[in-house]
Amino acid sequence: MVLQRGARTSIWGTSSKVGDTVHISINGSDVGHATVDASNVWQVVFTPPPGIGPYTIQAKSSLGTRSLVDVLFGDVWVCSGQSNMEFFVDKLVNQTEEYKDAANYPHVRLFNLNHAAVNSTLSEIGRVRQPWALPSATSLHYFSALCWLYGKQLSQHLNYPIGLVETNWGGTPIEAWSSPDALSQCPAPSTKRAAFRDSHKPSWLYDGMIYPLLRTTIKGAIWYQGESNSGRPNLYACQFPAMIKDWRQKFNQASMNTTSVDFPFGFVQLAPSRPGDKLVHGFTELRWSQTAKVGFVPNFRMPHTFMAVALDLPDFQSPYGTVHPRYKHDIARRLVLSALAVAYHEKGFDFQGPFPSSYTLNSAKTQLTIEYDHGKTPIEIRTNHGFEIHCPKGQPIWKNATMSSHTTTSVVLDVSGCGVDFVRYAWRMSPCPLYKCAVYGRDSGLPAPPILHPIH
Repeated sequence: MVLQRGARTSIWGTSSKVGDTVHISINGSDVGHATVDASNVWQVVFTPPPGIGPYTIQAKSSLGTRSLVDVLFGDVWVCSGQSNMEFFVDKLVNQTEEYKDAANYPHVRLFNLNHAAVNSTLSEIGRVRQPWALPSATSLHYFSALCWLYGKQLSQHLNYPIGLVETNWGGTPIEAWSSPDALSQCPAPSTKRAAFRDSHKPSWLYDGMIYPLLRTTIKGAIWYQGESNSGRPNLYACQFPAMIKDWRQKFNQASMNTTSVDFPFGFVQLAPSRPGDKLVHGFTELRWSQTAKVGFVPNFRMPHTFMAVALDLPDFQSPYGTVHPRYKHDIARRLVLSALAVAYHEKGFDFQGPFPSSYTLNSAKTQLTIEYDHGKTPIEIRTNHGFEIHCPKGQPIWKNATMSSHTTTSVVLDVSGCGVDFVRYAWRMSPCPLYKCAVYGRDSGLPAPPILHPIH
């Protein structure tokens, strides 16, 4: 297993003897003790040893001794969400290569909770699909592909242990993963769907699959979810930031302040689902709400978050359904790049796609110039398609905007005869073919996210 490195970390367990004292030692050296409380839980906060390990940790009480062997200290990441996070390594196109490569990552460890939908909080982890294990063909077979690839690539870069804790359930809405406290911050959604399945009921997955982890010290979390909320995308703009804030507070409190109260939280902006470029609702609006309708992260409503844009990764030939793209390597690479900047504070590279910094109409109101990143990030234009303008005169309509020219820092749209009052980009469920949206970072190859912006 992997425990969180750093100044302090938490270790905890349960005992049948309330009031008993539990002593914790690492390789024979005492590091702390705790009393079993009325809920049969004990918890010790200690300073991790300087090396990565492996170590043996022992818990001794009047009832006996339990040992954990081959324990490493590194960064622990929680991987959560619905089916695209649950998507197994075995479903990757190159799964055989991943199985062979697994032996090269002995410092990455895997843990996978089983599904647990309950109507009251579980104080300890229930059924486990995969106990802590080294990566191998056996342990990876039913493990999250994105979680594995994210941890593998992080380990390659950081060169110290990574612990991956998988807790997800396909087809589930954000309400199920949110505590009652988080849900109270937003208008109540319809509960019609929730009545059919336990896994859809508000807070039932939080109670069974997040709450039991809260005492664990973690580095951060990654999230791939939203498909099941695409029918009510506007509400997601409240629910998602509320859930993130609540998870942070509760992990911090339950871990006795050893998990940061603003731990880094990464997520995947939804990939395309259906072929065709006519659909403008559902996933399109949900992507916007994933950023709290700001368009990029981190932002003032979603601090210390990071994102992988996936709108240019359609996989309509996927044997697992068009909603399940197999391009998890691309998503992991983009997510890791953002994590290195936001979670690990590394600098000197572009970690997100280009985003507009200004919108300027010429005096004749025939051309709209969109500048990206204050001219600091060179852009690459791969197609002229993707921009639309809203024309309010007469019967208001959205129409395609022709890109009349572009530079390495801006694009110019023809808006003549429109009286444009809004512009949007990539505002489709499936906005482009694979790797062929309009705007990318020239050096990073990262796609620009969707935009929706008023023009004054």
